[in-house]
Amino acid sequence: MRRDHHWLTLTLWGLLGLTALVALVTGRWSVAFVSLATLGVTQVPILFQRWSGIRIPPGFVAAIIFFLVGTLFLGEVGDFYERFWWWDVMLHSGSAVGFGLIGTVIVLMMAQGRRLAATPFFIFIFSLSFAIAIGAVWEIFEFAMDQMFGLNMQKSGLVDTMWDLIVDSIGGLIGASAGFAYAKGHETGRLTSVIGDFIRDNRALLGGAADHPAGSDHTDSVA
Repeated sequence: MRRDHHWLTLTLWGLLGLTALVALVTGRWSVAFVSLATLGVTQVPILFQRWSGIRIPPGFVAAIIFFLVGTLFLGEVGDFYERFWWWDVMLHSGSAVGFGLIGTVIVLMMAQGRRLAATPFFIFIFSLSFAIAIGAVWEIFEFAMDQMFGLNMQKSGLVDTMWDLIVDSIGGLIGASAGFAYAKGHETGRLTSVIGDFIRDNRALLGGAADHPAGSDHTDSVA
């Protein structure tokens, strides 16, 4: 497995490491803790690849790490949620698009394993449902953190939660639409190319059938 990392991933790791070092030197223990904790969490996608043998495109890994840094570090330590009204919207919508793409990849992997029939419409419904479900789980997590540790992750409570779910649904719709387009054989946009990159990088897991886009004729025949 290749060890290359996206430039954004390296930049964010450097930012977290430098912030942690400065915080330790100046005695800002809470900032140092959050910086190091976030740095640790951002290693999860890397460790997952090594453990599972699944190759994730470097750009997609960078997007995951940016979301983690934006939520745990910039959002809380940098107070970006209060400084920029659009910060929460950007993170939720962007992550939902990503989860929509992940849902597409999950279906394609299961279809290549002949565990189900993967029509383009099924891929769309599963990917959209997957993205919304992950968004709902995140809202439960925020509620739990607020209740147990007295945090303020939900901000305005119910209103914040509902807007987050609405944004998650819109982002999931975009990601699921990209999955539908890929399944129909239209690998033309940036999002569909991410799916294509993942499929091509994991040919062995997909039974060697990853050289062809999952067009309607291909996916309809997998049962």
